[in-house]
Amino acid sequence: MTDTLELSHWIDGEKVGADRPGEGLNPSDTREVVARQPQGGSAEVDAAVAAARAAFPAWSEASPEVRSDVLDRAGMLLLERREAIGTLLSREEGKTLAEGIGETARAGRILKYFAGEALRLHGQNLASVRPGVEVQTYRQAVGVFGLITPWNFPIAIPAWKAAPALAFGNTVVIKPAGPTPATAEALVAILHEAGLPKGVLNMVIGRGNVGQALVDHPDVDGVSFTGSQGVGAGVAAGAVARQARVQLEMGGKNPLIVLDDADLDRAVQIALDGSYFATGQRCTASSRLIVQDGIHDRFVEALAERLGTLKVGPALDPTTQVGPAVSEAQMETSYRYVDIARGEGGRIVTGGERLSLETPGWYVQPTLICDTSADMRINAEEVFGPVASTIRVRTYEEALQIANGTEFGLSAGIVTSSLKHARDFQRRARAGMTMVNLPTAGVDYHVPFGGTKKSSYGAREQGFAAADFFTWTKTSYTAS
Repeated sequence: MTDTLELSHWIDGEKVGADRPGEGLNPSDTREVVARQPQGGSAEVDAAVAAARAAFPAWSEASPEVRSDVLDRAGMLLLERREAIGTLLSREEGKTLAEGIGETARAGRILKYFAGEALRLHGQNLASVRPGVEVQTYRQAVGVFGLITPWNFPIAIPAWKAAPALAFGNTVVIKPAGPTPATAEALVAILHEAGLPKGVLNMVIGRGNVGQALVDHPDVDGVSFTGSQGVGAGVAAGAVARQARVQLEMGGKNPLIVLDDADLDRAVQIALDGSYFATGQRCTASSRLIVQDGIHDRFVEALAERLGTLKVGPALDPTTQVGPAVSEAQMETSYRYVDIARGEGGRIVTGGERLSLETPGWYVQPTLICDTSADMRINAEEVFGPVASTIRVRTYEEALQIANGTEFGLSAGIVTSSLKHARDFQRRARAGMTMVNLPTAGVDYHVPFGGTKKSSYGAREQGFAAADFFTWTKTSYTAS
């Protein structure tokens, strides 16, 4: 057993004491309380937003070198402490220790990347159509941003939202996800240790009412949200109603096409990685495996064999390959969809049974379902667990049609040795990100991230595209 953390809000550079009625349990051993946490409300949001508003003028007008140095120092601290913070992440969220350490390192790299971007924010010099007139464009900070972050990447996503906001001179209030506030607090604490001025970054821990208070607050200039479609629609409606900026990432039902000409071993490894690691709790996970008829049976047999060798267990066990679900509710969702698929005629090839391990936890057996059709719920609704289904197709065109046939459009992949099909897929796949001979899950931190259709709304996240959301462009005319 490990000591239980006592969490606090961060408002105006201080840890704000409060009652801590909430308890976060270790998904790998539900006898262990990882953290006790406060439940904030409108009063805490008002105080955090006021602190951010007061800090905005000095932070936005500071030298970009000041902002760059803070982010670079914070990134280095995260990298130096990746094992300790990664262990906390794994205890709180349930990722394997390797995944927790890897995500923490990714957050550090994100901070260091945007340390550089703070110095690279640029505009244009343009010739006017009028003689003697010069035109310049340049970018300026927007103001106060509310960041509503999810539990599945509890340090990487807060980092990739907060880093560009801070790099470009904005101030921030974060509302972390209910299951994982301790990991988010570790990030906030490190940014303050790195020299972030008071009020620039604030955090309020709480339930959905905290997020709603941020969305509705008249002094919040923009909201960036990652979560479900249902909640995201409400976030968008609330922000747009008062003309605040809004950016939404709302999941996926990502297809992986496997053509007859694919290398079988490579296809199986790609599906295994994309569908099952991180317990399938990735918005970019491959949940629909669309497999051409000539390779389908061999692919299913080989993938099922690999799944049978995966070790499900406690996150901190170095031999564990698949950790638990983040919560009991998430575990039950996975098993409920297995039952739905079975009821609709799907065949459980492997998995689907409840697990009982030495420690009580929210474990889900990696599951492969075949004999499914594109119109089944298992192929239309996001499960967010280690569950994938196969759809047998005859041709590439049929595969592409099915791949594009949902309301989601985040990531899509294909495994093939045909350059013709690969290029055609890149052009015609209705997804914000396409992967050729790679898992649908797994993206770089320095390039744009986002989807199409109901997966995303607003400007892209990450990379050079982040400036489009966290700054506004001013056009300036000068006559000689």
